[in-house]
Amino acid sequence: MKLHANARTCPKSRKLLVIRLEEEGWSLRAAAEAAGISERSARKWLARWRTEGDAGLVDRSSAPRCVPSRLPADRLKAIEALRRLRMTAAEIAEVLGMALSTVSRWLLRIGLGKRSRLTPPEPPNRYERKRPGELIHVDIKKLGRILRPGHRVTGNRRDRFTDARGYGVAGWEFVHVCVDDATRLAYVEVLSDERGQTAVGFLRRAVEWFGSMGITVERVMSDNGSCYRSHVHARACRELGLRHLFTQPYRPRRNGKAERFIQTLQNRWAYGAIYANSAERTAALPGWLTHYNFTRRHGSLGHKTPAARLAELEQRSG
Repeated sequence: MKLHANARTCPKSRKLLVIRLEEEGWSLRAAAEAAGISERSARKWLARWRTEGDAGLVDRSSAPRCVPSRLPADRLKAIEALRRLRMTAAEIAEVLGMALSTVSRWLLRIGLGKRSRLTPPEPPNRYERKRPGELIHVDIKKLGRILRPGHRVTGNRRDRFTDARGYGVAGWEFVHVCVDDATRLAYVEVLSDERGQTAVGFLRRAVEWFGSMGITVERVMSDNGSCYRSHVHARACRELGLRHLFTQPYRPRRNGKAERFIQTLQNRWAYGAIYANSAERTAALPGWLTHYNFTRRHGSLGHKTPAARLAELEQRSG
């Protein structure tokens, strides 16, 4: 057993204490002083040696012998087995005749407190297209329209009606984003709605912008939003010569590059500074987007900028 860091004695020094008391005729006080312990401790080790022999000179566990909240191993296995049959905590408690609070506590301890933990996680879905424009990802993020800084920004409790970030809001703005899969180059616009016609106009301008960068768009991936499922959007894709791919329902990770870009967009642009109103926030977007595409190093690109990645891929293909 591991000795305590501040222990005065060890099994060998305790054995020496016993020898001095039993064989050499030392007094209890003298032997205790030589060992640097109290007479009470010396008497304890002597008594343990007389009862158990050398085994009594080893430290004992300080854990309590009885823990009322501890469950037997077989009962714990029963709880886990029933949980893997997708039974609720209440049902398990009824079957095993246990308190609901006890079952719930142990389900949390073994990591099965939520039913989602019963399903193994999906494997990583990592992929990257080889050519710029082979696939672009589109998505939409709603942001509250800013009328004025709210009480979380100004410190004035009279400035009510704010969102979670502390801005006075009225209605929504819709940030349409488009990200190239191979280079992570991004094109963004702040628009008034997320209707099909608006999404089509954004897609046309995004394709035109990528064309100005020397990129020919071949495919576009989106979620199953109504604007992307509309007839006008399908017609626009045919006119532009784009193949439209949809993500699996309720699987936003399938469009992960757009989702990750939106997270960066929120943290660095939308909520990365204090804006007086929405117009000021929108005016700051082009500058931040230029920084993202041409200056900011991207971890998934080997710490290169999207523009540098584009130049690298063009050099390979050339």
